[in-house]
Amino acid sequence: MAAQAQAGSVQMPRGFQDADEVLPTYHIEAQTSLVERPLRSLKFGEAFGVLDSYGDIGVQPGPEGLYFQDTRYLSRLEVTVEGQRPLMLSSVMQDDNGALSVDMTTPDIRLDAHDETSIPRETVAIERTKFLFRGTCYDRIGLRSYDAKHRRLRIAVTFDADYRDLFEVRGTNRTERGKRGVQVTSDREVQFRYVGLDEIVRTTAVHFGPTPDRIEPGRAEFDVSLPPGGRVSLFIRVVFESHRAFTKPPAADMVGEDAAARLTLAANGGGPVRHPKGLSEGTIFARAYRDQRRDQREMTAGITTIISSNDQFNEGLCRATADLYMLASRTPEGIYPFAGIPWYSTVFGRDGIITAMMALWIDAKFARGVLRYLAATQAKTVDPAADAQPGKVLHETRRGEMAMLGEVPFRHYYGTIDGTPLFAMLAWEYYAVSGDMETIRAVWPALELALAWMDRYGDRDGDGFVEYARDTDKGLENQGWKDSHDSIFHADGHLAKGPIALCEVQGYVYAAKHGIAKLARLLGDDVTADRLASEAEALRERFDAAFWNEELGTYALALDGAKKQCAVRSSNAGHALFTGIAKPERAARVAETLLCKDGFNGWGVRTIAQGEARYNPMSYHNGSIWPHDNALIAMGLARYDRKAEAARIFQGMFDTALYQDQKRLPELFCGFTRRRQRGPVSYPVACSPQAWAAAAPFAFLAACLGLELDHDRNRVRLNNPILPAFLDGVTLYNVRLGASRVDLRFQRHADDVTVSVVRRVGDVQVVMTK
Repeated sequence: MAAQAQAGSVQMPRGFQDADEVLPTYHIEAQTSLVERPLRSLKFGEAFGVLDSYGDIGVQPGPEGLYFQDTRYLSRLEVTVEGQRPLMLSSVMQDDNGALSVDMTTPDIRLDAHDETSIPRETVAIERTKFLFRGTCYDRIGLRSYDAKHRRLRIAVTFDADYRDLFEVRGTNRTERGKRGVQVTSDREVQFRYVGLDEIVRTTAVHFGPTPDRIEPGRAEFDVSLPPGGRVSLFIRVVFESHRAFTKPPAADMVGEDAAARLTLAANGGGPVRHPKGLSEGTIFARAYRDQRRDQREMTAGITTIISSNDQFNEGLCRATADLYMLASRTPEGIYPFAGIPWYSTVFGRDGIITAMMALWIDAKFARGVLRYLAATQAKTVDPAADAQPGKVLHETRRGEMAMLGEVPFRHYYGTIDGTPLFAMLAWEYYAVSGDMETIRAVWPALELALAWMDRYGDRDGDGFVEYARDTDKGLENQGWKDSHDSIFHADGHLAKGPIALCEVQGYVYAAKHGIAKLARLLGDDVTADRLASEAEALRERFDAAFWNEELGTYALALDGAKKQCAVRSSNAGHALFTGIAKPERAARVAETLLCKDGFNGWGVRTIAQGEARYNPMSYHNGSIWPHDNALIAMGLARYDRKAEAARIFQGMFDTALYQDQKRLPELFCGFTRRRQRGPVSYPVACSPQAWAAAAPFAFLAACLGLELDHDRNRVRLNNPILPAFLDGVTLYNVRLGASRVDLRFQRHADDVTVSVVRRVGDVQVVMTK
């Protein structure tokens, strides 16, 4: 039986604390909390920005900066008026995340310390608009005088570029770095240049308009004249680029062989926009703003939208939608949702797949892009340094100097045990909604390789379970979604020794084989279909025998290398419901354990139940709460028609969002028990936005509605729909199935829900079952 502990305490037996004395590999160092002050995020393609609420960068220590290809291309940017920061009035991300809008005003200004010359506060309004588009950050600072006197103000811009690799920003120390230089290249431009040890030249060009009155490396000043009612606009344009330090251009085939390089041209539209000479910075800003808006409209055209009876829920859904499409980047294979800002703004296999699954019913093109990209970058050879074997799906890819040099193994890293079965699982889920057999045929060879990997390399000891163990000491110690060094442990708290078979991974393999069996049958291969279906059912029996723990009332977290259960109550068991590997007779017990007071804290289901040996509500994976994890659990509960429990989790997550900046669900938050008149406790270095957290509200809603889209039957099925207490009604607009479209309205009447078809285009059937 799991050791019992009071809420918030950590009870650990002697002897295993020593494992925690050294910081784990690739630890995100936290000397300041991202919760201390509101940060703002911008992203386009491979570029992203982390800004303070003023739109400035680096005024205080932290992760702020403009980043491109995992490198900080601008580490400082501060705008002052007569040497002082303006007074903040408001700072908001626009509803579609397209730009940051900041309203400020001048503070009380003493122009000369020796006399009484001064400008009272609130005489000049300052409006700042900032956005990213195609490898460039655009920044407009508009000033308008409401003073009766003519005023002259000195506006200074201080800036710098440190070219720190993202892993350095996260806390990794380096003994050697490349060479950095800076020069004033014209009366309105300063350029920073960094030649890395990887022989990549990275440049940051800072352009100003109009021409500054004074310019030097790291600083530009404007003497602004403002008559009564006068207006002035200043523009800052930051362009970041990289290229190899070749004496001649590289051969075309050199670009295509790098998995990460597949992103660059598509994600940034071929690189920064080249503007004709003679254009003013104001015109350049306006054209870029227009083109960025057009790009956003194209990306979101035709998606399913949702309007509910709850205005706050509507705001949260709008932010979640905006976050999903901001994090989406174009690749040659289609759009791919990058994992999160600031630490994971790149391709992650697992994150992209799960995000695509949860968003499948609102926009299937996420799944198409993920499938095609991961098929194109699938491992073809054995490479221990990258934890790669033929057929394995990419875990993450990085473009920074440390990755290019091998100082971290993530240039093309395959150290994930669940990405490959999830990839195969997504293929069937995508087809069921889209009917896109063209994509299935295109990725079919990759699906066959993925299945072969599961049986050959995934099952290391031939026992029928898929296990992991890293191939070198540079790889990740744990390779499931809970990949902290201490996240897989036994009931007494000792860390499990591998190879480790995770509970949820067996479920992914089960669902993958069932799904690919259905696709094989559609392709006319009944032999393969029968074999895979039989293997899936045999796995289900083995799984139940090996993982079920009657005393815990749930499935064990994992099996260690000796096939001993990690007898720990965890959220992982909820994924067994999500995939369908759990036997129906186990579902009620699993649900009860997940939703008991030790598992469910009032906001969500904890990753590890309170009372387990390594439970810590402030840990990354051992007691915290992750929205995407809870969404998958809710989908699993709905699969077994445990809708009331799914709605309870949905309610907790909605309540959580009400306390978050911009009503945005974060990557994770702490697992402390919910207390009256207090919100959830934030995690200090959580990403926000995070793709699978952004997709979670759509998964919660679909789970409660019992929404199933079946392309081949041309049917929308609603299996015993319910709505949580905070929703009286919901309307889904433009639910797509093949060439058909349908709008559905749900209305709650006490414990019952009625459904109306508001609009139907095509012959799609809508069926509700109880």
